[in-house]
Amino acid sequence: MTQTHHPIDPSDVTTMAALRAHLANHPMTMTRPLYDELLEQIPDFPSVHYERGVVGGVPGVWCRPATARNSGVILYLHGGVYVFGSAWAYRHFTGQLVGRAGMPAFIADYRLAPENCFPAAVDDARAAFRGLAESVAVVGDSAGGALALNLLLEPVRPPVAGVLFSPWTDLALTGGSIETRSAEDPFLSRAALELGVTAYLQGQDPLTPLASPHYAELTALPPVQAHVGTAEVLLDDATRLAQRTTVELHVWQGMPHVFPRNVRTQLAARAALDLASEFIVTHSQD
Repeated sequence: MTQTHHPIDPSDVTTMAALRAHLANHPMTMTRPLYDELLEQIPDFPSVHYERGVVGGVPGVWCRPATARNSGVILYLHGGVYVFGSAWAYRHFTGQLVGRAGMPAFIADYRLAPENCFPAAVDDARAAFRGLAESVAVVGDSAGGALALNLLLEPVRPPVAGVLFSPWTDLALTGGSIETRSAEDPFLSRAALELGVTAYLQGQDPLTPLASPHYAELTALPPVQAHVGTAEVLLDDATRLAQRTTVELHVWQGMPHVFPRNVRTQLAARAALDLASEFIVTHSQD
């Protein structure tokens, strides 16, 4: 394990204070349209183009740089507690990685809960991965981070590398930060996570490794980089993963859940995306 702690930049202190004030004055009840609307506000990366497609029988969206500078492809698995999110809404965020890395990405539109319970999302992630070329780096945030980690655990032809943003690895919700960081987290709570668990598992065992890779054998992994903020209830899902593996963990002071999505306003978001893209490029060329 390597662990790097990033202090918060004074400008990000200001933006976080403004974000918290906005959320306090404009409380919201999350819905699928609202979740996608928030993601649509992430800026485009210049010269990245988007088109719908199908890979391995799984629908999704291709994000392509105007000129590919590096070999390989990225498979992106989105977050949303297995209930929210779509490939089209995630295209701008994924495009930020694509533009930096100079390589294309496919965002898988895996089936959502409660209409499709576990293991539908896992099956779709596997199908999309197997439908791609040989050199695949997998990236995921939150619930998508767990889906990505499952692929990294594949015994035969795993991805060449992985990047995890605020991965949700333990659906049994045993991480201590769920309580100790609850007052700091502006987005997630135990109650919200419990709703996701109920919708996705529908009574199945949360200790099942495919549902919660925290309980899987994690000794042999390809190169993996993870990013997590100190102001999120899933902090321990990332730190406990790093304690058991060779994951390169970056801990960002004062940052919330999946903070790299705040690329428009936060220095930490842009820095994390730079680190992630450099990591992907490095290990896609090996």
